[in-house]
Amino acid sequence: MNLECHPDRPVTPNAQLRGLRGLLGALRQGNRFYRARLEAAQLDEHIEDLAQFTSRMPLTTKDELVADQCDHPPYGTNLTFDLNRYCRFSQTSSTTAAPLRWLDTAESWSSLLDNWDQVFEACGVAAGQRIFFAFSFGPFLGFWTAFEAALRRSCLCIPGGGMSSLARLHVMIDNRVTALCCTPTYAIRLGEVARQEGLDLQGLDLRAIVVAGEPGGSVLATRAAIERRWPGATVYDHHGMTEVGPVSFQCPVGAGTLHIIEPAYLTEVIDPESLQPVDPGGTGELVLTTLDRVASPLLRYRTGDLVRLAAAPCRCGRSGTALEGGILGRLDDMVLVRGVNVYPSAVDQVVRACGGVAEYRVEVTTGRGLTELHVQIEPDEACPSATTLCERLEHDLRDAFQLRIPVSSVDALPRFEMKARRWLKRS
Repeated sequence: MNLECHPDRPVTPNAQLRGLRGLLGALRQGNRFYRARLEAAQLDEHIEDLAQFTSRMPLTTKDELVADQCDHPPYGTNLTFDLNRYCRFSQTSSTTAAPLRWLDTAESWSSLLDNWDQVFEACGVAAGQRIFFAFSFGPFLGFWTAFEAALRRSCLCIPGGGMSSLARLHVMIDNRVTALCCTPTYAIRLGEVARQEGLDLQGLDLRAIVVAGEPGGSVLATRAAIERRWPGATVYDHHGMTEVGPVSFQCPVGAGTLHIIEPAYLTEVIDPESLQPVDPGGTGELVLTTLDRVASPLLRYRTGDLVRLAAAPCRCGRSGTALEGGILGRLDDMVLVRGVNVYPSAVDQVVRACGGVAEYRVEVTTGRGLTELHVQIEPDEACPSATTLCERLEHDLRDAFQLRIPVSSVDALPRFEMKARRWLKRS
């Protein structure tokens, strides 16, 4: 099991170097995708230090992985062992690119469950608790690893696939659920349905809402919107990806900071243009090397996640990489509007802080070389005036971005169970 990132058990470069050496030795023997790259970079299990690895090893991109699976269907060449050793199949949710198929052996899958143990530890989820998993149990990694880690932790695990939102709420109430796993958007949606149906959530034993799949869990206004709907519960953020696994957990001392699960990952934060490391306090792209997932590894993988590297050691005392503000957004989601970089998580913060909005959508239009934003909102049932709400939100957006962003109201907008698709791009 991975070492816990804890003040009295610090993660050291030596521990990561030992993990990296073992990984490189295995890949040189059996992994067709990385063997030639390692030989070209003159890297093997005798590597001297981590700096030698990060300076010599080229970055890996998702496009390269997709191309490899297209050229060598169905699973590509990034497999370290014979195919008959693999027993777990996952597939990316394909929200930004062609889907990737990802295989794991029993050993590499177990390492992912070890990572989720640390997430649950940080959330205070212990043996005997009752956890409801409000997701569809599809082929993407999602909360599958969370479900099995909770089983291994001797929790009562309640699957919520194939149910309506109302049915899920009744199951949660009837079984006195103590923890909920879902996306931030869906936590808000479930609370909205409970209010519409007149269900009393005050008597629930729910104490932890573990969210992932979107940046909302570390957006303070979004956290507050969730916790208002679920009295007595605390939101805990986490993030991961199918191709790398569970990556981080929320700082137990202060919401809004994510700790990378080390030594499972060698972490870098780089400038996406220059590809050079950013300084503490700087913002850049998260790059990960999976030290424990030997069967289906990634070396210096460009995740596409925009993060801010903590400027100082976290006040909780944990060592290793800390990300202030969690995942700020995806690099390909950033929109440049009249010289201003606008990220969805920043807009989400403004909308949720404004209050009175049941759901919203952002239309991005590009024409004659100019990019413009238009926000549509669905006011909640208690909103006394949609016109006043639109005016207030326009004012808040202008203050936040120094941009005039029109806001209009509509009767109804789509709801989402998994990752929300609120941003629509039009030519």
